[in-house]
Amino acid sequence: MSQTHSHASAAAGDRKTDFTAAFASIIAISSIGVAIGLSFPLLSLILEQRGYSAIIIGANAASAGVAAMAAVWLVNPMVNRLGVINTMLACAVIASACMIGFHLFDQLAAWFALRIVFSGALTLSFVLSEFWINSAASERQRGLMLGIYATVLSIGFGIGPGILALTGSGGALPFAIGAAIILVSCLPVLFARRREPVLGDSLGSSSGFLKYVLIVPLATGAVAVFGAVEQSILAIVPVYGQRLGYTETGTAVLLMVFAAGNVGLQIPLGIASDRVKDRRVILYLCGIIGVAGALLLPVVINPTAPVWPAWTVLFVWGGVISGLYTVGLAHLGSRLSGGDLAQANAAFVFCYTIGMILGPQLSGIAMEAVPPHGFAWCVAAFFAAYLLLCIVRAFYRQRKPAAV
Repeated sequence: MSQTHSHASAAAGDRKTDFTAAFASIIAISSIGVAIGLSFPLLSLILEQRGYSAIIIGANAASAGVAAMAAVWLVNPMVNRLGVINTMLACAVIASACMIGFHLFDQLAAWFALRIVFSGALTLSFVLSEFWINSAASERQRGLMLGIYATVLSIGFGIGPGILALTGSGGALPFAIGAAIILVSCLPVLFARRREPVLGDSLGSSSGFLKYVLIVPLATGAVAVFGAVEQSILAIVPVYGQRLGYTETGTAVLLMVFAAGNVGLQIPLGIASDRVKDRRVILYLCGIIGVAGALLLPVVINPTAPVWPAWTVLFVWGGVISGLYTVGLAHLGSRLSGGDLAQANAAFVFCYTIGMILGPQLSGIAMEAVPPHGFAWCVAAFFAAYLLLCIVRAFYRQRKPAAV
């Protein structure tokens, strides 16, 4: 295993970045990011307008996470049969058809079925796009390319709600725009199809990716914590802010500052990960700052205090939290290649969905158990658990230097 990893890293370090392939994949998945940013609030708004309860709306949204987790198991068989490029194109067509289906079918059962297929197709697109970017990037520019990817994707997520604000939720227009944007994502993929990433050996069984959860635990652990914290913040901070006395506008501003850090710090963090000898150092720092930021929340989040301390903490904290994803993905690419990297990417997304599902639940329970700051303590515990994993792996590497 150690020789495989060292050869992969050496090869990546010797070759140059394939910018055509990398940017084709970045543009493609960012287009899908715009469609996601449009579709998720659109579907919730329409269900609310039809009189469905918050429980039903939440269940429909949660089905997306469950579908994402299930779709990861399809990566190996689909890529073995169709290849990376054809699988990405097929997923785009399926997701686009689902967008039209949401408009054509009113039945709740149909919407659950469509949401499952839609989210599954998008998950496969994300797994293969990230694998393609990682494969196309040289070792010296891997963090930079993934930082650009994370930044552009975040911007795309923000553009989606803006489109919805312009079109409104009525009629076929928002669904048609969403379907068209997803189909547009096929163009850069077709343009760069001759630069399809090389998988090498067959990917094996559909469950083969699971072993990579333990082979690259600092990467998969980082993304699990990222998923848990990110979704906890999006779901719980609005309630947390109001319980501390913020208005809806004030809470929205806090989330905007957090999102700004998310967008603004990914490229610097990616470049920093390229400059250090070992990307694990950046992951350690992200974990430490993550704990510190969570513990500072009860101190700085105060509607009667000056805004700058809260904004500063949230901006830096938001960027560092997302850095777990960016740098974790770069660490993955620096350790593995070919079919191993494709399967590890599937494990990466699988762990993200686990965190995404569990994080808000545990944070909500903590806030009710220890009001109002239980949310902050729970998030700090997520990061502390990751730091413990880092310490355990550091001791393990002292005994077995080949550990990743």
